[in-house]
Amino acid sequence: MASATALPVQPQVRLLHHSPAGCVIVHKPPGVPFHATGDQPGLMQLIRSQQGQAHLPYEGPLWPVHRLDLICSGCVVLATRQEAAGELIGAFRQRQVHKYYCALSDRRPSKKMGSVAGEMQRGRRGAWMLARSSAAPAADAPAPPVYKAVTRFTSTAVLGSRPGLRAFLLKPETGRTHQLRVALKSLGSPVLGDERYAQKEAAAWEERAYLHCAALRFELGGAAVQVVCPPEHGAEFADSPGFRAVFDAWLPQSMEQELGPWFADSKLLRSSLQ
Repeated sequence: MASATALPVQPQVRLLHHSPAGCVIVHKPPGVPFHATGDQPGLMQLIRSQQGQAHLPYEGPLWPVHRLDLICSGCVVLATRQEAAGELIGAFRQRQVHKYYCALSDRRPSKKMGSVAGEMQRGRRGAWMLARSSAAPAADAPAPPVYKAVTRFTSTAVLGSRPGLRAFLLKPETGRTHQLRVALKSLGSPVLGDERYAQKEAAAWEERAYLHCAALRFELGGAAVQVVCPPEHGAEFADSPGFRAVFDAWLPQSMEQELGPWFADSKLLRSSLQ
């Protein structure tokens, strides 16, 4: 009697937040593409197959309004009404959605905090490069049209982990393809495990590429929507007390309730819904 072939276990897309204003925010695992590739389902296909389960109880209609890279985990916004989808797409385009990402690198950056600004240019084999500008825009001013990609960041050493490991908190002001990965590469600190922008052979040994969308805040229908999402996948994220201490200092779960400015003492990271 032939044995049954085991079906592959699909990664869970977990509900983080359901706003009555017209959206849900879910946690995308790393390695899940937005569009289906071969036998691998895309994010929306995966979500629809899991709706109604304990980890994803929302069962209504959904409209995608933004996306994350294949390697990136974390917060993804989906509209639950068509009119909300239009408002959210406009908010992303007009830079009214505040996004915070965390990343790890085992390379020392050329500077520990500041801004990375420049024009994104296509390189070889699907990679991108950053053409640096001669000057960065002021932290509290909108980017001039010449800047195609602007990323604010700070970083700190992760104690008690592998030697030289450094955590980055990134706040992109624009939303270009591979923007954060290219920004860290330009600092000399590519994302740990990123086979495209780090040393490929060494990256292949890592459990995952350590880039995660950790927090979002925006307004929808006049209501504030705020989510903080610690990373759950990858030993250097999930199993490292040193990293978790850094993450909790940067983005404590209590920030979800803070309607005033986030990072009020930091021009680089500050955001406000007012």
